[in-house]
Amino acid sequence: MPNAFVLPPLPDLPILAALPDLLSALATSSRVVLEAPPGAGKTTVVPLALLAAEWRAPDDKILVLEPRQLAVRGAAARLAQLLGEPVGRTIGYRVRLDSKVSKETRVEVITEGILTRMIQDDPALEGVAAVVFDEFHERSLNADLGLALALDAQAVLRDDLRILIMSATLEAQRLGQWLPAPVVSSAGFLFPIETHYLDPRRASTLPNKPADRLAELVPAQVRAALHTHTEGDVLVFLPGVGDLQRSARKLADALPDHIDLHLLHGELPLETQDAALRPAKAGRRKVILATSIAETSLTIEGVRVVVDGGFARVPRFVPRTGFTTLETVPVARAAADQRRGRAGRLAPGTCYRLWTEAEHHNLPAHRPPEIQTADLSSLALELALWGAAEPTSLRWLDVPPAAAFGQARELLLRLGAIAGQEGKGVVRYEGIEPSTLETPPTLILSYPPALNKPTSHGRQLAALGLPPRLGHLVVRGQELGHGAAAASLAALLAERDLLRWAAPTDTRPAPPDLRLRLEALASGRPPLPGLALHHATLQRARDVARNLTSRLGKLSNPPTHQSAHPPVGLLTALAYPDRLAQRETHDRLRLVTGQRVSLNTTDVDPQATFFAVAHLAGTASAPRATLAAPLGQDELELAFAEQITTTDEVRYDPATQRVTGRRVRRLGALLLDEKIIGQPDAALVARALLDYLQEAGVSKLNWTPAARQLQQRLEFLRQHFPATEDAEPWPPFDDETLAHELADWLGPHLTGLKTLDQVQRLDLYEPLLARLPGGWNQRQELDRLAPAALEVPSGSHITLDYSDPAAPVLAVKLQELFGLTETPAVAGGRVPLLLHLLSPGGRPAQVTRDLRSFWEKGYFEVRKDLKGRYPKHPWPDKPMEHIPTKLTKKRLGQ
Repeated sequence: MPNAFVLPPLPDLPILAALPDLLSALATSSRVVLEAPPGAGKTTVVPLALLAAEWRAPDDKILVLEPRQLAVRGAAARLAQLLGEPVGRTIGYRVRLDSKVSKETRVEVITEGILTRMIQDDPALEGVAAVVFDEFHERSLNADLGLALALDAQAVLRDDLRILIMSATLEAQRLGQWLPAPVVSSAGFLFPIETHYLDPRRASTLPNKPADRLAELVPAQVRAALHTHTEGDVLVFLPGVGDLQRSARKLADALPDHIDLHLLHGELPLETQDAALRPAKAGRRKVILATSIAETSLTIEGVRVVVDGGFARVPRFVPRTGFTTLETVPVARAAADQRRGRAGRLAPGTCYRLWTEAEHHNLPAHRPPEIQTADLSSLALELALWGAAEPTSLRWLDVPPAAAFGQARELLLRLGAIAGQEGKGVVRYEGIEPSTLETPPTLILSYPPALNKPTSHGRQLAALGLPPRLGHLVVRGQELGHGAAAASLAALLAERDLLRWAAPTDTRPAPPDLRLRLEALASGRPPLPGLALHHATLQRARDVARNLTSRLGKLSNPPTHQSAHPPVGLLTALAYPDRLAQRETHDRLRLVTGQRVSLNTTDVDPQATFFAVAHLAGTASAPRATLAAPLGQDELELAFAEQITTTDEVRYDPATQRVTGRRVRRLGALLLDEKIIGQPDAALVARALLDYLQEAGVSKLNWTPAARQLQQRLEFLRQHFPATEDAEPWPPFDDETLAHELADWLGPHLTGLKTLDQVQRLDLYEPLLARLPGGWNQRQELDRLAPAALEVPSGSHITLDYSDPAAPVLAVKLQELFGLTETPAVAGGRVPLLLHLLSPGGRPAQVTRDLRSFWEKGYFEVRKDLKGRYPKHPWPDKPMEHIPTKLTKKRLGQ
């Protein structure tokens, strides 16, 4: 049946010139890239043009993805206006908790996350002719995931499905080569925009902290812009809601009466957002303080001036800790160009950039895609549901980072959302000790192969449309009989903080106690004097909580019991099992992972020992708990019984110089209980002694002269006889290696010992020799190549000094070498000894490696110096012919 849709008259926009090429490309290719700069009209025109395409069946839909709810509703309203229809007929939209569609709807404008749910529910996307990824250059995590799933569905199930990627700033040629797909380019149109940068002299006087810098610059620049430009509205870009509110407070009483002040961010009610977008009334002007939500997709009528603060708030996920924090970073050049373009959409405009021109050249070209910096737990769950064993089984413009994806799988395993073929995995920790631990230990997750298999619980979490942590909180909370409280808590944790201080100048964080938020959500009133509510957040959280509560009835998890007093700490712990914490001091907690976080526990519960931490701020090296709740040990042990371990911990106490033992019950790094052990296991005692010695160093051992010389002889041979195929290697015997391998060579000799004093009475000679891999034969080689002592001509056996492996020393009275003409050598004759020729008093008289030369020349100078001092000792004229002796002339009978 031919497509009967008649394209209405379209506005005169630059994209019209590219439509023939675009439609031609889509007629012959299932994947196309459209490059269209800001102002080209791609969002307004392209979806309608696709409705008239011959390849679209009359009942098939066009899905148009936008990165934000505000853009979804704005695009749907504009498209419906061009058709002369209300939203909900031919043009509809779907966002979280809101939709306007009907059986007549043929274009659905949706947020990117909605596509994931649609394609998971119907992998073939039956009844969908095309999926349009608008503003793809923003590279949101959901856009990358949606594209990967759509490409997979197209390759396996729907080769007729069209995928159109529209972007303003993305490197279109790179994307076209990667897909591969034809690239269609459109011209854009912007009215002239005059751009001003900050004076470097002014910049040098500003605070370094972005919030302080913007608080000083923005209000002044807005007032100056209103004074300079007498027509049009002013759009101000700031990084976060807090920055918007600070600037709003400073501007509220400083603007003329005919200027309306609006805030624009994603957490505002829809009617408040719409008010900011509507044109100003006749005779009035607007100042709109906006986050990056206003960068793309929206044309805000009336804007002629843009003030760009130059910063953005971006999430940073740190796989090492599992923490996600929001950071304020300089805006990328591409985003700055998007912001600047807002001033020239409908008329010539002006952009004020609150940074210097030199700083502009140092800005990054693009923001990194979210897939490289975000928590990937939601993505990992979606891939498990899709049946992708590994991310690499799908196509990605940027593959999910291995470390972050591994962390995401670990979380899903802890939540029971995924499992291997044999069932759930096992969570345990390695590296956690009761001693001070400044860095997180290694989290070990042992599981069968085929890990990425979703459980029924995982499917329930995904169906709720929440991040896995919060979905787990809702489902498990329902099972425990606290469904309504769990839904409310999840709604609160999904939004910005509900509480703030009432005083406009008080920028401190609100008290961290999560119970206060639940109380405020239920009552609609501030829970403490001096606090106030973010009413928009309150209403949105209530809407989300109601939606979740209504959906809980559809879950196949009936509650086991009901309770009028929800355990907030326990419910929080369900969502954040890796952030269970134990008080160490009044202002510091130790997490179950061993990481330390700061929290003034008196602001939550001064009597509590255990806490569940929900939100963290600060840095990865110095995190700060901003939302937490106390929980009892009985709650903790009940909910996490499978992860609790009982072990005997035995350690050497330097204070008492004895080994002590205790039996401890732990949940990760959290100490639940301990008891003194009277007679610790002998193997554990030996291990404790070894641990102490490895920390204190092998210098604490009984290094007799013979043992130390043996170590030096072995190091000498390792240096001079590298390993070969024909000979046993000489292993390293340096202190560091011996400490590292202490358990292997000394451990067997510690059985039955209980004190360091007993250890220090051990003779190390035989344990050291036992390290030789060649056994008895290599011991014989040791004595041959590096003898402990050398017999000199006088008959004495002189101990050799191997402390310098490059120059072993023979220190001997020179009279004992009479008659010897060649310098003695070791290592099979390879290494001549360094001779310390001693006086009769035992002091070095000469140091040489050439004994013959010494007898011929140096000896007579030495004799001249020493003969008078030692007249009783022989000083012959011909030392190379004299009888060697260690005796005086009298004892020799001279």
